[in-house]
Amino acid sequence: MHIAVIGATGLIGKPVTQQLINAGFRVTILARHPQQARALFPAARIVQADLQKPDSIRAGLQGQEALYLNLSVRQDEKPTDFHTETDGMNTIITAAQQAGIQRIGYLSSLVMHYQGMNGFHWWVFDVKHKAVQLLKESGIPTTIFYPSTFVESFSMQLQGPFLALGGSSAVKLWFIAGQDYGRQVARAFQLPGNQSRDYVVQGPAAYTYDEAARLFIKNYPKKLWIMKAPLGMLKFMGRFVPKMNYGANILEALNNYPEHFDAAQTWLDLGEPVTTITDYARQA
Repeated sequence: MHIAVIGATGLIGKPVTQQLINAGFRVTILARHPQQARALFPAARIVQADLQKPDSIRAGLQGQEALYLNLSVRQDEKPTDFHTETDGMNTIITAAQQAGIQRIGYLSSLVMHYQGMNGFHWWVFDVKHKAVQLLKESGIPTTIFYPSTFVESFSMQLQGPFLALGGSSAVKLWFIAGQDYGRQVARAFQLPGNQSRDYVVQGPAAYTYDEAARLFIKNYPKKLWIMKAPLGMLKFMGRFVPKMNYGANILEALNNYPEHFDAAQTWLDLGEPVTTITDYARQA
């Protein structure tokens, strides 16, 4: 199968793209910075493309059978900015319809379902819900993945010898590794038929964020200490620093969303994840 990937060079896009290549797909990467993509994936075909340039997306999707999307909202993005998951999604859907794309896979979010709980509302989650709506109304068979927290988030939270946390977690999360998720994505594209599917993506064990952080630190090759900031302080600082505002909102949602294990069908169809937090910490 010829499959195009948008977002291949991102933190989770990289392991997914590699697993698609490992599974034997003929991968074409649409990237704004083709040299970076070529260095990461020499076996893939690289096409320069930009979601704000519709002609480049249409050209990149020619000859492709399927499409995988790894899109996101930047931490410094504003509500009035161009959003890849809505504005860009409209461009993608139109180009995919014109190119005859037979199936789209999309990385969504499980914690976005915290929207409306406990009086919580965040425009970023509105964007993510809208993206799902656009895909489901596109008329193209779509596989949407709703992942729990990725173990790769710990690498993003490293600040020198400290692991930065915020607030206090009250719920358990089923942490999933990018490479396990990538294998599930590859398997999803190998399934016969063209019906749309939704999959909850969860890892092999559940921990609160604090429990998971202590496990990560225990198994990390270098000495680490936890550095924790109160959520109230992050919210206050977020009034002046957009990235801090993003962090405060996502942490509030992660620390409170009542995640339940709902990945039984995913494991049955796409295989069970095997990478633990201990495994990831030791190789990080």
